Amino acid sequence: MIIAVSSTDGKFNTEFSPRFGRCNFFIIMDTDSGEWESKPNPAADARGGAGPQAVQFLSDAGVKASITGRYGPNAFTTLKTAGIRAYIADAGTPEELLDRFKAGTLEEVNAATGREMH
Repeated sequence: MIIAVSSTDGKFNTEFSPRFGRCNFFIIMDTDSGEWESKPNPAADARGGAGPQAVQFLSDAGVKASITGRYGPNAFTTLKTAGIRAYIADAGTPEELLDRFKAGTLEEVNAATGREMH
């Protein structure tokens, strides 16, 4: 399965970003092979609609699950429409979050976890 973790600096071993739509990078990982790559978030500097734009980017990359700190209403609705599962975390590196995802210990959410920010 392909998953994405929001990231501030695009590194696998540093603290993830709690922001979704406006994070600087996404770490995109294959849970089967363990391979990963860092991709700049094209929505990070969007004037508006960053969450839905980020979802479109992830959907185009084949992502099936996302891990971040919070999802606004527009981002969450777009995730659900795209068939991407939403998970939240409060701390951890992408590497640690991948392990938690595989172990089934991350919380999957079924609604937005924050208010619209923009």
